[in-house]
Amino acid sequence: MEYKNAVLDDQNLQEGLKSINPKFGDFCTRVAGEAWGLPLIDQKTKALITIAVDVVNQDQVGPGSPFAAHVNMALKQGATVAEIEELLLFMCVYGGFNKVAGCFGALNEILGS
Repeated sequence: MEYKNAVLDDQNLQEGLKSINPKFGDFCTRVAGEAWGLPLIDQKTKALITIAVDVVNQDQVGPGSPFAAHVNMALKQGATVAEIEELLLFMCVYGGFNKVAGCFGALNEILGS
């Protein structure tokens, strides 16, 4: 299901953020919701950008993993698994092969592959 705002319209995402910490969840929802509401970049592209940021930050493992949330967000916004895989391959050049290897491992877990 595509959302007009991938943060403010996704109640499951908001509940997940609140489960990490209620104040953190509220803060993330307000701030990220405003950023995701900016009009010039579409929601799917923003979701793919967040995955690229996760690659360079190495945020793909552990409780509250942003990578898993962002992969699921991208899928909800219409990205395909093939597009996410191509993005990860592209990120090898700019983010590093070793970082991307971990992301492919996490992606396989997220997808149940």
